[in-house]
Parts: sequence; C-alpha cells; structure tokens
Amino acid sequence: MRILLVEDEHKISAYVKRGLEEAGYAVDAVFNGRDALDWAEATTYDLILLDILLPVMDGLAVCRELRGRGDRTPVLMLTARDAVDDRVNGLDAGADDYLVKPFAMKELLARIRAQTRRAGDQPKSPILSFADLRLDTRTREVRRGDQRIELAAKEFAVLECLLREPERVLTRTQIAEHVWNYDSFNQSNVVDVYIRNLRRKLDDPFEQKLIHTVRGVGYRLSLHESD
Repeated sequence: MRILLVEDEHKISAYVKRGLEEAGYAVDAVFNGRDALDWAEATTYDLILLDILLPVMDGLAVCRELRGRGDRTPVLMLTARDAVDDRVNGLDAGADDYLVKPFAMKELLARIRAQTRRAGDQPKSPILSFADLRLDTRTREVRRGDQRIELAAKEFAVLECLLREPERVLTRTQIAEHVWNYDSFNQSNVVDVYIRNLRRKLDDPFEQKLIHTVRGVGYRLSLHESD
C-alpha cells in the first residue's frame, strides 16, 4: 500500500514516515501543498495524509483541488487545530477523516486501516491464500501448511502484493511501486533481493515451489513452472 505524506514540519514528517514504513507501507513525503498536488497527479496512492497548515497552498485548498479533479483517494487530515469548526471545514473540503496532533502512531495506523477498508482496498476476508500459503492482513501472520513463517515488514508487503493477484506476472516495477518509495525502488535489484528472501523462507523448505521467475518480465505465484 502506497501513501503520500504531506507535512511541512520535517521532524514530524520523518517520525510519521519511519513509523509507517516500519508497519510495511510505502511512503512518499512532500512538504508543501503544490508538491502534494503534483505528486498526487503523477502517482496513484492508496491514501493521502494531509496537514492543513502548509506553505504555498494549505491542506484545505489541496483537498478541494483533488476532489475537483475527481480524485477520490482517501484523505486523512493531520492538524494541530482541534476546534469543531476546523474539523467541519476539513470534512467539507472533502477529507475522509481528521486526526489532531499530537497523536499516537497506533491510532494513526488504525485510522489508515479503517480508511482503506472503506475504500475497498482490502479484500472482504482478511485472509489471502494460494495453495497451502496463507497470509492474514489483519494479524500479519503468514503460514505455509501448518508452519508459521516469520517475515520482515517489506517481505510481508512483497508477498501480499503477489498474493493479491496469483498466477498474474508482476513486473519488478509493479511490485516496487506498491512496496517502496521512489528513493528505494530506483535501486534496480531491490525487488530481486526480497524475492530471494521470500524463496528461502517460503519455498526452499517445501517440495512444491510457489514463487516463479518469468524471465525478462518479473515474478508470479503459481503451482507451475514458468515457460
């Protein structure tokens, strides 16, 4: 899942970005309203975290512009303003939710999960499965057969990406765009490194291999070897 974080206070931005990435999200951070609009137009995001008090163009104006463009990406407002009128103004501008600073990372993550459920980003069941492989998006537990598999946050995110479209060949770029920010996925072999890690944990101990390379294209989950 990919998030655009729009926050002009660099310390807060770094704190939130780190917390979200540790939870397995891909995060792009910008620091003013105009850049927010430019990035939202250039890239598809699953959610936008938008501060109200921004330079160049405030968050309310950004949200109105997004909605005016027909962009329905869920917007979660982040602000120090706690007055009822401020909350109403944010919602009237098109925001989907409103979180007042300071906030706990645990609450922010819960709000994000709620918004993605409402947007239909999550499947009806929290369980993604293929063959004897199961991934629980709610508890972040992964099992192959009766064996529990421990995955790092980014390994989990790559596997989730593959499990959402089993049998479909996904390019390295398609996987990277859903798991890393731009700075990370510009490293050409980053997806290959994480695929190797997943194979070591999910395929090597088992006779049936599930993760297959499609030469010159990318990767897919399948019960059959790629041609």
